[in-house]
Amino acid sequence: MRRSALFTYLAVILLTVFSQNQIVAAPFFSETNAIVEQNEHGSEHGTEEHGEDQGHGEAADHEEGGHEGDAHGAPPGWTVIPFVLLLGMIATGPLFYEHFWHKNYPIIAVGLACIVVLYYLFVLHDTHGPVHALAEYLQFIALLSSLYIASGGIMINVDKRATPMANVILLLVGAVIANLIGTTGASMLLIRPFIRLNKGRIQPYHIIFFIFMVSNIGGALTPIGDPPLFLGFLKGVPFMWTVEHNFVEWAFALALLAVIFYFFDNRNKEVDPLVQETTFTNKITIIGTKNFFWLAVVIASVFLDPNVIEGVPAIVYDGQKFSFLRELIMFAVGFFSFKFANKDAINGNEFNFEPIREVAFIFIGIFGTMMPALALVSEFAQSETGASLINANSLYWGTGFLSGFLDNAPTYLNFLAAALASQGGDISTISDVQAYAAGGTFADSVVNLTAIAVGAVFFGAMTYIGNGPNFMVKSIAEQTGIHMPSFFGYILRYSVPILLPIFFIVWLVFFVL
Repeated sequence: MRRSALFTYLAVILLTVFSQNQIVAAPFFSETNAIVEQNEHGSEHGTEEHGEDQGHGEAADHEEGGHEGDAHGAPPGWTVIPFVLLLGMIATGPLFYEHFWHKNYPIIAVGLACIVVLYYLFVLHDTHGPVHALAEYLQFIALLSSLYIASGGIMINVDKRATPMANVILLLVGAVIANLIGTTGASMLLIRPFIRLNKGRIQPYHIIFFIFMVSNIGGALTPIGDPPLFLGFLKGVPFMWTVEHNFVEWAFALALLAVIFYFFDNRNKEVDPLVQETTFTNKITIIGTKNFFWLAVVIASVFLDPNVIEGVPAIVYDGQKFSFLRELIMFAVGFFSFKFANKDAINGNEFNFEPIREVAFIFIGIFGTMMPALALVSEFAQSETGASLINANSLYWGTGFLSGFLDNAPTYLNFLAAALASQGGDISTISDVQAYAAGGTFADSVVNLTAIAVGAVFFGAMTYIGNGPNFMVKSIAEQTGIHMPSFFGYILRYSVPILLPIFFIVWLVFFVL
């Protein structure tokens, strides 16, 4: 039943596109294809310029073409209801009707996505948006699943007594590593060792701070660290720009979180008597080191983009180049890294596929239903009224809050496109993006871009769905028996009282004073 619902969702999109004699690159691409197309064309209710792959394209890729759905602009406001309903059920299901939710969430997620997709296909006659949403989803799940499976074959054991300082060090090391292998890679690699380190005293706040520091804020320094920064890099933001301009905010926010975590953890006196009597060697052992090779393959494959590297195979759809080689590599890594994994590492990690299965179904619902919400945000951001509001303050808080509930990668590009458009720039022109990042050409461009980048990465920690690793870390923790707070519990007990004051201080110190 669940598989058939998923296949129906995929098949409806593909069959509709093929019926119009179009070649679709359904499998696989960036995290922002449909959104940038809306950025370029939505507020004009149709135009002739189409082209580049919206996540990664270059100005040279633009070609003339047409998409039936573009003529309709943004969809009506009521179409966001399935998205809001899905978020509501994600928030309330585990709390008020747990048995029903855990049994039926795949059908609910896919079903709500189908409602929006069918409306796009048969009412708006827009195949472009659903095709890109499907491509974005498959790219998303290819990356997450390959990192999840590959890291599952690496067992890191820190044979050390859990102390507040030891935990702080591990969280800060994880935040640094996140810039080398991404927030997803660092989260999947370190969440199990972090849980094992705190055996006998583990509490939900441990996992929450892990999500804050490793799964989100930690990845703010490099384009590899977090998807929105990578997309900015492919649009023209220099690779080292994020290190130069985000470092102080990154260090400041992590320092505040480390101090707050230390305060939390220092009050935690609940230690299992058996653990208390254990003698520790203070050594770190790693089993399954060959899987680091698979992780490296995944990270390297991220750069295999046909719009960036000439000669990389691609499928062309409406004049746009879609990657498929990268995603095939990622799925292959998932298969082979599990098939040849060290069984001791797999068993020691108590590895299973339930967390990635849950993420796969929940996010197919999110990607399918959030199309109207993103389109409406894009239309307003690029309107005359929206553009008039562009400044560092609105960019920081606007990008930030939307990144907590929508995918932070397209949100980043929406606001960058709006910021450029408000001063006559074009996100599709690399020289414009480079000039915006360099400063001097566009007014206040450096501080504006910093506000967008910091807002997108930092605020992804506001909810379980703000960034891909969040929900997966939560699921892994629950698999080990940790009772995690609900969707609203996470926000009300941790995000609002802890993150919001920190984000306010960051805004005050770096964007106001």
